[in-house]
Amino acid sequence: MDASEILGLVRRIEIATRRAANAELAGRYHSVFKGQGMSFSEVRPYTPGDDVRHIDWNVSARQPEQGLFVKQFVEERELTVTLLVDLSGSGDFGTRGKTKRARLAEAGALIAFSAIQNNDRVALLLFTDEVELFVPPRKGKKHVLRVIREIATAEPRGTKTSIDNALRYLSRVQRKRSVCFVLSDWIDSGWDRALKMARARHDVIAVRITDPAERILPDLGLVEIEDAETGERRLIDTSNKAVREAFALRQTDRRRATKKRLAQLGCDLVDLETTAGKAGEIAAVLAPMVAFFRARAARLRGGK
Repeated sequence: MDASEILGLVRRIEIATRRAANAELAGRYHSVFKGQGMSFSEVRPYTPGDDVRHIDWNVSARQPEQGLFVKQFVEERELTVTLLVDLSGSGDFGTRGKTKRARLAEAGALIAFSAIQNNDRVALLLFTDEVELFVPPRKGKKHVLRVIREIATAEPRGTKTSIDNALRYLSRVQRKRSVCFVLSDWIDSGWDRALKMARARHDVIAVRITDPAERILPDLGLVEIEDAETGERRLIDTSNKAVREAFALRQTDRRRATKKRLAQLGCDLVDLETTAGKAGEIAAVLAPMVAFFRARAARLRGGK
């Protein structure tokens, strides 16, 4: 892919996601991902209805003729959002005109644009079974466009997946608390302990991408399939109903087991599809993300 093609690809993703992030996600993002606390800003004259706990008695005593003064506080945001993006071979799979990796690039762009709208920093960690690239956190549109370009055009060295390695690396390089989105198909195992360690410091959200053909085999007769990560090939008779049903059951069980384990570890899950749906391409990412923000906001209001 030459420079002009890369620029065109990044531009298309930007156009598709930036407006949606501004219109739908930025405000919800702010309400869900709070800053690190409140810091003192200034004092101002007391007005009826102010919290009496915020009265600055020292300033008020020095200027008794001007009445009472209250302290004003501002939210300390300075959040860092880290995108951990799976570039393993299975991400190149897609049967609905969009690969899983392309959909994850759109999801990453939505999250990143929402972050910079709130003046937060964005970091990027690309991984396979090894860490392919780490881009330290920075602010601004130029930086986000670089993040999108890296996700969309990276040529990884590895083909397999290790979410465990990615999370362990995150724990080493990201010492301060951050909001971490792990964008992957989550077809992996052995990540439990690393996720538990990461959750002790960071707010970790799993974003899982799935293609419909990974859940239900179509009836296509004898088909040779290849594992994109290991290269292993198998011949499957998809015309056999029992084979199709067994495949669907295994996939359902695997997805349920992953969801259950993530919940046990206190990690939220957002499910995405490669399928566009009737509302259009970006809605396939936007609708699940908005639903996630709404659910989390409701949970926060309930004190959970």
